[in-house]
Amino acid sequence: MKTLISNARIVSPDLDIPAGSVLLENGRISAVFKPGEILPASDLCIDADGRMLMPGFFDIHCHGADGNDVCDDSLEAIRHIARRKLQEGVTTWLPTTLTQPQDKLESIAGKCAAYRANEEFCRTPGLHVEGPFINRKNAGAQNPEYVRPPNFEELKRIHDISPALIVSLAPDMEGADEVIRKAAEIGITSSAAHTSATAERIRGAKQAGLKHLTHFCNAMTPVHHREIGVVGAGLVDDSLKLELICDTIHLCPDMLKLVFQLVSIDRLILITDSMAASWIGEGEVMLGGLAVLVKDGKAVLKEGGALAGSALLYNEGVRNVAEITGLPLDQIVKATSWNQAQSLGLSGFGKIEPGFHADLVLLEADFSVWKTFVGGQAR
Repeated sequence: MKTLISNARIVSPDLDIPAGSVLLENGRISAVFKPGEILPASDLCIDADGRMLMPGFFDIHCHGADGNDVCDDSLEAIRHIARRKLQEGVTTWLPTTLTQPQDKLESIAGKCAAYRANEEFCRTPGLHVEGPFINRKNAGAQNPEYVRPPNFEELKRIHDISPALIVSLAPDMEGADEVIRKAAEIGITSSAAHTSATAERIRGAKQAGLKHLTHFCNAMTPVHHREIGVVGAGLVDDSLKLELICDTIHLCPDMLKLVFQLVSIDRLILITDSMAASWIGEGEVMLGGLAVLVKDGKAVLKEGGALAGSALLYNEGVRNVAEITGLPLDQIVKATSWNQAQSLGLSGFGKIEPGFHADLVLLEADFSVWKTFVGGQAR
């Protein structure tokens, strides 16, 4: 079946075409047309009426949505989160776990594998395993009861059930470098998280294969003029990719502006780190067995008040970046899918070009989602 999306503002890395058209065929993009070019016949024509057409978003760090959490250990929870992510314009999502007992993490991986066998909503090529190999002192909203030393065999058992594409761990914990090295050998990207590491320790972990910094600036050592910490390492090291929660809470607007001014857009990755609090407005939800209160868009632990993930919708994060930084959309869009796909080695994603997967999102001028396509099919 051939689908033509016409009269769209096509926004792709280094590309911004007003009133363009895109032909979708057999799950891929088969042609891109500039204004005035002759358009081919199609089985279905969708008039975008000037809306923005972007590559579908990649949320590589998301725990849940709308009262459901990956750690609910439920196939229906995974399905419901995937359904909600589509409504945010997300076409690829990595279900993200929390610091939990090993048997539960393996059971959750089984539920994710079951969803992957029939991806009826967004794509889920693998998991993001956040914890349990973190520093208890930097646990934040992770459950400290289940924190334990880095252990590759535990990670491998999860990976064997459902591929782990990312593991977030604390490089300052003994044994972390061995896990980072062995993880890289089987295609798992390691990311520094919930850590008291120094900048020097980050450099050492990078030699072992560390590539990302998880929810940048949060639950990690800040910049100090005598020790620049993990945050400073992320700002100065041109090889590390930085996850950004662009809700203006985890990173205030000035910090977002600073990061986008100092760091190449090719190193930035927009995430939500959302949990069951997203989509619900206000109320109380659970996160890895811990009670979380949600009010005014902010999710905090009921006991202690630590930030507990976010209530952010992906498309709203993109809007925040556009408004705060003023960067051209054809640059911002690199951080919404292209950088993620490149980092994880997923080819054919993140651009609107012939041959790429027809995973797309149509956005209104206010960045609300009009339609989302996965493999050329509106979902």
